[in-house]
Amino acid sequence: MDKVTLAIDGMSCGHCVARVNKTLAALPGVKVDKVEIGSAVVELDLGRASVAAVTAALDDAGYPARASGAA
Repeated sequence: MDKVTLAIDGMSCGHCVARVNKTLAALPGVKVDKVEIGSAVVELDLGRASVAAVTAALDDAGYPARASGAA
């Protein structure tokens, strides 16, 4: 499992945090470590999930995201 820190735009409240957490938790191969306004730390099983798939899922949920480095 690789830890990745994500920078996430468009988050402004607890509802946003919950929605991002739910979106990430639904992805196979992703373990959510922490979500807070503007960022998330996840562990990826790179055989089942990629950073591109995670950021695409967040984009689809309305929260543009990008990897900001290793956690």
